[in-house]
Amino acid sequence: MDKLIDLLVNATVAFFAWRLTNLSRDRADRAAEKETLRMQADALTVAVLDLRHAAATNRILWEGPVERGRSFLLALMSYAGGVARAQALGASDRLALTAGMGNAAETLAGDRRATKEHVATVREPVLRLATAAAPLLRHQDATVASTAAELTAAVLAEAEDTARVEAALTAFESAVRAALEPAPSRWRPRLRRRAR
Repeated sequence: MDKLIDLLVNATVAFFAWRLTNLSRDRADRAAEKETLRMQADALTVAVLDLRHAAATNRILWEGPVERGRSFLLALMSYAGGVARAQALGASDRLALTAGMGNAAETLAGDRRATKEHVATVREPVLRLATAAAPLLRHQDATVASTAAELTAAVLAEAEDTARVEAALTAFESAVRAALEPAPSRWRPRLRRRAR
């Protein structure tokens, strides 16, 4: 009889030790998943802001009306300078106009080359955005995955549509916050009912 009691006690202790180990491991896994989600969400947010900054810089430096006017004036001055130099060297009017057009074309080509080089710098932020978004698009929480997809699409579609990007960023942050909240305990409602 004593051996049977010892066996039952040992089996009970082993069961509870196994159960507590599993609960502890599950809790640690959930904490690691939450930390991973937090880091991935931060990486996506930083990538979105980085891409928006690069696009804004590109607009300021190359696409604004002031910059277009500057390019036009530089081309006009190059044209006039080419014409004047050709005429000073004794070229005919037709040759002077051609020289002016060549100077203007050279200036516009340099400006266009600089614009394309700067636009190429947006490639790295786009790559960072895609890299940060990839694991979130496959996230097990459907809301996190769908809001990450909407945020990525909003940023890539039109960087100037700040309202859409802000709305998508807010929705994504809300979805991540909801996913990071602790799951409700099975015992909490039962304990509340008993306390009443």
